[in-house]
Amino acid sequence: MTSPSQPTSGLRHWFTKELTERQGEPRRPHAAPWWQVTCLTGVDYFSTLGYQPSIAFLAAGALAPIATLVLVLLTLFGALPVYHRIAALSPHGQGSLSVLEERLPRWKGKGAVLVLLGFAATSFIITMTLSAADATAHIIENPFVPEWADHQVGVTLLLLIALGAVFLRGFKEAIWLAVLLVVVYLTVNVIVIGYELWQIIQHPEVITSWRQTLFAQHGNPLMMVLLAVVLFPKLALGLSGFETGVAVMPLVAGDGDTDEEILTSRVRNTRKLLTSAAVIMSILLTGSSLVTTLRVPAEAMAAGGEASGRALAFLAHRDLGDVFGTLYDVATIGTLWFAGASAMAGLLNLVPQYLPRYGMAPDWARATRPLVLMITVMALVVTMVFDADVNAQGGAYATGVLMLMTSAAVAVAIALPHRRARYAPIAVVFVYTTVVNIIERPEGLQIATWFIVAIIGASLVSRVARSTELRIEGLEYDAMAEELVTEAARRQSLRIIANRPDTGSHDEYARKLDEALSSHHLPSDALILFLEVRPGDTSDFSNRLKVTGAEVGGFYVLRCTSPAIPNAIAGLLLNLRDRTNTIPHAYFGWTEGNPFTYLLRFLAFGEGDTAPVCREVLRQAEPDPALRPRIHVG
Repeated sequence: MTSPSQPTSGLRHWFTKELTERQGEPRRPHAAPWWQVTCLTGVDYFSTLGYQPSIAFLAAGALAPIATLVLVLLTLFGALPVYHRIAALSPHGQGSLSVLEERLPRWKGKGAVLVLLGFAATSFIITMTLSAADATAHIIENPFVPEWADHQVGVTLLLLIALGAVFLRGFKEAIWLAVLLVVVYLTVNVIVIGYELWQIIQHPEVITSWRQTLFAQHGNPLMMVLLAVVLFPKLALGLSGFETGVAVMPLVAGDGDTDEEILTSRVRNTRKLLTSAAVIMSILLTGSSLVTTLRVPAEAMAAGGEASGRALAFLAHRDLGDVFGTLYDVATIGTLWFAGASAMAGLLNLVPQYLPRYGMAPDWARATRPLVLMITVMALVVTMVFDADVNAQGGAYATGVLMLMTSAAVAVAIALPHRRARYAPIAVVFVYTTVVNIIERPEGLQIATWFIVAIIGASLVSRVARSTELRIEGLEYDAMAEELVTEAARRQSLRIIANRPDTGSHDEYARKLDEALSSHHLPSDALILFLEVRPGDTSDFSNRLKVTGAEVGGFYVLRCTSPAIPNAIAGLLLNLRDRTNTIPHAYFGWTEGNPFTYLLRFLAFGEGDTAPVCREVLRQAEPDPALRPRIHVG
């Protein structure tokens, strides 16, 4: 149940039309075939090829291909099975957050979700800002770009604004642009990597030289493998695409005649998405690490060198010419710029499923366009804070990605106890990787903490600000309750006596009726109903009221459960008004005690001084006093 809709201006309607057109229904974003959505999440995942080979070489030197192979094994036999399970456990794109929420009671589950949303915001927004900043670096470093374009922060801001503009247009346009960019980007990368592998085959002496370097530095193969295992957490950015892969599940089209069949098909198609992306990326990561390690001089790969952060682009320019190299740069720039699209899509699907439901975001956060503007503004602020510096944001990016993947592995291990022996070791590996990353780059956790604090702070403010909304998603009456509503409609007179649930005995209702009669005039022909609302899970913000009717020694009682008692009473009174075509009158007793204490009890536990809060909810929900249910206190 929602408040009466208000007329809106043209611009406001354009921004929030999802709320007015689909009021009370779940959001249904544009759906596309799984391979197209693979491209949307792939612009993030595949774009790491732009900088991953350089990161691998800086972390592991000549061991980079072996460390990358460890990363690939973790991708295929660790992350991929975990996210196959997450897709089945959260088919609406809620991700690992919903799995933990379901298994942790009340505020514990919601607190865990808020913290993980902080890490998700860190991962996704930094994905947008870091990728746009890296795209800018590729623009500035291209030999054909004029000097006047050498403005790292300014160009990055323009790229982020352009990204937001695409999503203001719609998901359909974003997906098709992602398909075009990914096809071109993968093609030029396959050409570069394939050409360099052919050169290695033609000049096998580079392999001999590499092998000699490995044995000279590390002694024996066992030490090489052990050191690669120790070093691979530094390469963890190569795992960045999985959480966005499940976050964009609502965009994946499913087949079938029923909702259940469509949902099952969507899960199956999402698994295809995850598998194809992981296999493609594993092949390209292995090939890129090998060719850059063997074909790029070590001094060029060092920090500040010609190939730093752009090893494959360096090879494209050097070996295939500046024309093809510029084509490679354009494809890389476009993909890095649009890498934020998968992050944007992930947040647009993730945030509306949690914060508005918790009452911890305004209702407009369920609409796409206002959320796009908010996310874009946040990305612009982050870019200016970090001066569009790729390296300064790398730690936060890795921390956000790894925390989400760790939570996914832990969630699957908890949710599937009969398969814990399989998934618990994967969870341990991700915990190890995350801890190592945080120790080496503590600034990532510090940045993520700011996001977490901001989300929790804004959520609490929103929860308080929305406390006097109706907070009812709908009502259901059982057969007895329906009979009572029908009788009230026949009599055209309805009196409700609010009663705190107690023994439920005849004497209790008789005493309550005597108190009401002594304080108020109740018409003799009115149908008198007692209303009892029991407190439910107070961590919930809203619920669907299930109203049951009962007869106790000649007294008629309506009963329900709600996280917010005054709001439930107000919603029920409005519904009874509409059902009976008469104005209900509700009677409450005075509450003794400090009003401020009762206010805090209401905010924390959903109950307190019920009568004044109930009247305030009615006042906000029904602007016409003549149509508003009457509240009596005595």
